[in-house]
Amino acid sequence: MRQVSRALTAALAVVALATVAPGPAHAQPAAEPIPGAPVGAFEERLPEGWRFEAGKLVWTSPEPVGTGGALVEFRSGERSLGVPEPSDDHRTFRLALDRAKVGPVSDLRVVAGSRRLDAVGADRAPGQQRAQDPPTLQAPLPANPVDPGAAGKYRTTSGEYTLKSVKLPGYAEPVEMRATVVGPTDAPGKRPLALFLHGRHSTCYEPGKHSAGMEWPCKTGKKEIPSYRGYLHDQKRLASQGYVTVSISANGINAQDGRTADQGAQARSSLVRRHLARWAEWGTKPAKAPEAVRATEPADLSKVLLIGHSRGGEGVNRAALDSVSPPPPAEDGYRGPVSWRIRGTILIGPTIFGQNPTPDVPSMTILPGCDGDVSDLQGQIYVDGTRGIGRGTALHSSVYMIGANHNFFNTEWTPGQAEAPAADDVWDDESPVCSEGAKTRLSAKQQQTAGTTYIAAAARLFLAGDDRVRPLLDGSGLRAPSADPARVLSHAVGGNRTPAIRPDTPLTVTNGRVCRQVTTSADRACRPSTGPGASPHFAAWIPVDDEQGRSAITARWAKAGIPVRLTPKRAFSLAGSDALALRVIVPPNTRNTRLDIALTDTSGKRVKLGQVTVDGLPGSETTTAHWAREVRVPLKAAAAAGVDLKRTKSVELIPRTGSGELWLMDAWGWRPGTPAVRPVELPRVDIGTLTVKEGDSGTRTYQLPVRATGKGTGVIKLAVLDPKTYKSTVRTVTVKTGSPVNVSVTVKANSRYDEDLNHMIAAKAVRGTAVGGAFGGVLVKNDDPMPTITVTPVADAVAEGQKLAWKVSLSEPADTTIETPFTFLPVQEGTELSTKDIDPKWLSEQFGLSADPERPLSTDSPYLWAFVPEGETGTEVSVPTIADTVTEPKESVRMQMYVLKGGELTEGPLVTGKVTEAARR
Repeated sequence: MRQVSRALTAALAVVALATVAPGPAHAQPAAEPIPGAPVGAFEERLPEGWRFEAGKLVWTSPEPVGTGGALVEFRSGERSLGVPEPSDDHRTFRLALDRAKVGPVSDLRVVAGSRRLDAVGADRAPGQQRAQDPPTLQAPLPANPVDPGAAGKYRTTSGEYTLKSVKLPGYAEPVEMRATVVGPTDAPGKRPLALFLHGRHSTCYEPGKHSAGMEWPCKTGKKEIPSYRGYLHDQKRLASQGYVTVSISANGINAQDGRTADQGAQARSSLVRRHLARWAEWGTKPAKAPEAVRATEPADLSKVLLIGHSRGGEGVNRAALDSVSPPPPAEDGYRGPVSWRIRGTILIGPTIFGQNPTPDVPSMTILPGCDGDVSDLQGQIYVDGTRGIGRGTALHSSVYMIGANHNFFNTEWTPGQAEAPAADDVWDDESPVCSEGAKTRLSAKQQQTAGTTYIAAAARLFLAGDDRVRPLLDGSGLRAPSADPARVLSHAVGGNRTPAIRPDTPLTVTNGRVCRQVTTSADRACRPSTGPGASPHFAAWIPVDDEQGRSAITARWAKAGIPVRLTPKRAFSLAGSDALALRVIVPPNTRNTRLDIALTDTSGKRVKLGQVTVDGLPGSETTTAHWAREVRVPLKAAAAAGVDLKRTKSVELIPRTGSGELWLMDAWGWRPGTPAVRPVELPRVDIGTLTVKEGDSGTRTYQLPVRATGKGTGVIKLAVLDPKTYKSTVRTVTVKTGSPVNVSVTVKANSRYDEDLNHMIAAKAVRGTAVGGAFGGVLVKNDDPMPTITVTPVADAVAEGQKLAWKVSLSEPADTTIETPFTFLPVQEGTELSTKDIDPKWLSEQFGLSADPERPLSTDSPYLWAFVPEGETGTEVSVPTIADTVTEPKESVRMQMYVLKGGELTEGPLVTGKVTEAARR
């Protein structure tokens, strides 16, 4: 039902507006709060690895969590809590809760993409069992006559260059300008340029140690991880085929992108374009070029291909857009001329947090079937998200590589090949598809060979214009023998396709229904959120959990022959097409779903075009394998039957298998060939940020700085997040060059203390528009003083078995929960209360401590938390003692109260209590 969690919404609201987003309000059953937990957390015990500490929710992993492209998120069930800050060793993650209501602690989860980190397998539905038999691989596809993976005829040379580091907006530390170059030495004339950008990975390691971290620059005694050298195998193959290649380093961005609204996309674009600008300069002044550049043939900057891995994919996508439509100068790290032309992009296991692909630049996206990092395979949006946005002639290809993981495309992220510590990102070691030794799993070398082959295919199509390799990328059902034994499948949109069936447009469906890809409604959803596996097509758009305008068609049948009829409101034309192409999903591991395909024109004339067979991908409950296969039926029968293809009324899918299920993404008129593409400067929208003071009375309406540039008219979606309800309001807006885009936020002022509030705004292209900076908003700064906090004794002298208690009072109510931790201090005289004097259940639930061995309460320096709920003026904090039979002297406790404000602790008053022996009978 929803593939990217709402936690991402909180994450980007946090970084966009420099505050933690509040959680959504949900009614909770009445229950006693967990001692030491914030208001709204209930049930008896935190799950293993979790704790509350200094106003933060903390989770510690037994092993370091990889530093990949996906965001690590805290959730309560399906509800966002936010994105935590990692420790240097990436084992401990802390989230400042602020307004977020934790809810039942048994629902706490840690996720990255669609992967759960805190309990492998916990996402399995009740009673659901793992598949015992591994999926069987299908027979290899027929070979394409031209194999782009074969080595070329040119000799190659390699080298590196290092230039002066550069300052990028929003980054405290300069970012390196370092690259490795591989190119031909005997190829004629200027050669096309292929630029590689690695993704987010650890930046530094200590030789001899089995761990790595995120820091910049690297501390003394540590070395940089050379992620940029991880594509040398790809570079050498492309160089032998006549391409100049350069792979650039981005460690300085990786270590600093966690607090940026776009997770580093704009910075990566700036870095890419800075390198391209230097190559353009060296082309006119070759004597100034580094030795590594002079050693190879000159580069042709009119033919540039960008290849990005993980977050590097989102970076090169942004660079392609920024090369056509300039970004806001204040946010851009490159402001010079554009002396190059991007002919295509290759995106490997990419992120796309903003869901705004560049529509008029051809692309190929590799989806690794066993990706353990960007495990929701959100990169599918680089294909699906281009439909209807631009001219539609750019080919956008999705290549699904069965058995490939995220890391092994880069040798510096691959165990046994990397200089620094590296790991296999596949986390489910029981997966029948992806675990080590599974028949469907690729080895590192097999995966790298397949990746090289398909990178070479895209280079040959996008840069050299060789249409003979297009069938490897566009769903034609052919394979490149160089990639064997990998099973690689493809489908595409754009190119020589004309729209036939788009579920997002008005449509009548018989024996099926139009379903919503992203929704909280079980009745409207394409797939249940609790079902096994996931679909990359249904990746959610931040910050919306119920998105209109993104639909598919779903149908189930229990007997053959019942037609699923699709009738758009308007007739469509298939004239000039050779075939009808359909992108159809069937459940993973299913075989031989047979469908007859028929057409009817507006006069009522009907013809059966032929039959297609659709097989599901190998999949398990933890894979993202509900991916569409492209199938085609020729249109010759329609012409022979006299059907008017210019006025096609409906399409029918008639199941010929006894039972089954399918999802139709779309249908197109198709013909071979690759049309010429020229990027178009569409109207561009960038969302800004605004910081305002709350004020003491009345309401104020603020206009958000939404920047619209370029030429023409287009349509975008705008989602405005309410920080109180955590619900988004979505509307469509027409963007016109030179006209303001009106987005307003109303702020109600008062004189009560509150946390800073952010109203997050997100933008997404709908038609004829490009979106660059997709996230921004209004940050409302609290300008009221915090209430004065006092502590008075309720029962500070008690007998054993009674409860020590103090009242925490506020001078006035606040509009947020006020948190006051107490820490136990050694007593200044006499005997300190010990762990044996306290209720053991309370001690365990409050601090996770055992009474044994007996020790003074201050030994472990635990925090005892008191919470004054929003709108109230007081609460009680207590220490329950127990009676025993041991004769003891008078015992006492001493505590220092602190006030938590803005994540900082300041000292409050000291409190003391005394416990005497209970009366003996």
